[in-house]
Amino acid sequence: MLDLGFLTLKSHNAALAIVFPISSFTGFLLQKYVTFTSSELRGHVQLFRYAMVIGANLLINYLGLKILVEIIGFFPTPSKMIITILTTIFSYFSQKKFTFKLQSHQKME
Repeated sequence: MLDLGFLTLKSHNAALAIVFPISSFTGFLLQKYVTFTSSELRGHVQLFRYAMVIGANLLINYLGLKILVEIIGFFPTPSKMIITILTTIFSYFSQKKFTFKLQSHQKME
């Protein structure tokens, strides 16, 4: 348990709250400059779309952990591993087809 004074987080939720901003920031930079370098969408459009996808990932993470750990009673670490695999797959295809998608004329080259 992480007691913040005004709020107490369960350990798995506290870990998510600490790791998520760091992984989101580094993830955007890596995807923009390493993985999806061919996209010519403007940076602010990519960033907005990326924020939408990570918002969906945050929701999947939170609900997935809530269901697996608190409702089903599964162990936190394997639960986080399962959710991470699911969000990684979701994120890759969302980023490829939505955030950093190629414009029509780029696909033909």
